Amino acid sequence: MTGSQQTLYVFGGAVWPSAPWLAVTALGYEDKIDVQQLNLIEGANFDPEFVRKNPAATLPTLITPGESTLTDTTSVIKYLISHSPKPAGKPSGTDFVARIHEDAVDPNFAFLSARTDEELKAKNAGIPGVFIRNRQAALQKYAPTAPDLKAFYDAKLQFNGFLDSVYNPDAPTELKETWFAKSKAAWDAIRAFILNDIPAVLPESGYIGGQYPGEDDFHLAAWLARIALLTGATPKEDGALSLKNELGGAEVPEKIVSYWKLWSATPAWAVVYKDGLH
Repeated sequence: MTGSQQTLYVFGGAVWPSAPWLAVTALGYEDKIDVQQLNLIEGANFDPEFVRKNPAATLPTLITPGESTLTDTTSVIKYLISHSPKPAGKPSGTDFVARIHEDAVDPNFAFLSARTDEELKAKNAGIPGVFIRNRQAALQKYAPTAPDLKAFYDAKLQFNGFLDSVYNPDAPTELKETWFAKSKAAWDAIRAFILNDIPAVLPESGYIGGQYPGEDDFHLAAWLARIALLTGATPKEDGALSLKNELGGAEVPEKIVSYWKLWSATPAWAVVYKDGLH
């Protein structure tokens, strides 16, 4: 990395950093942006050194020498499109980006969600459980080393501690039932979003942004990849068909199937999802 080169922090297991990571290849930034992996499963984002770069300790994070650090997906995508070395699709022009980031259809909550005891036990034994426990361990490790960041660590310990209590095998029945209800509501909203909202913004062919991926497209591609993963999909061209597993008997809208095939054939998709969806 040269002194003037930008740095984009991502993680090959996270959903929203994948949006600008796709843009790096799609928009021609490969020799201009140094893509750095920060392991969220190990809680590396809670290292005080990184928290001082991004007080939210979130990914993506784009650092540009001499400019303000960008610390959210929307801002990073806007920046990458407006400075794109290659032709880029159009800016959003609608509220779609805001809607896909609403809590109701949050792909990160979908990752941790559980609608039954059996599902919760399976997730606790899998990556979601490891993720929560490792985060708590990292927070407990780093918090005493940075007294100037006490407010940050206190808040994170409290929130992650709540998740840890939900995933605890001895969690109270009332707590689990509340989590199950919230999870069911989330998947109901995701189902409606797939069947109604996404087809409403997709063209008959091509990208929302036109000939090239635009602002909406990078957000939607990353969101679809995460949700499809949770329904059993792979990055292959027919991966979107797995969404049917969560559509209550409905078919996957043809526009989404075609849109997935379009993305899956791109070099950007091959780079970001070479080891699987996330």
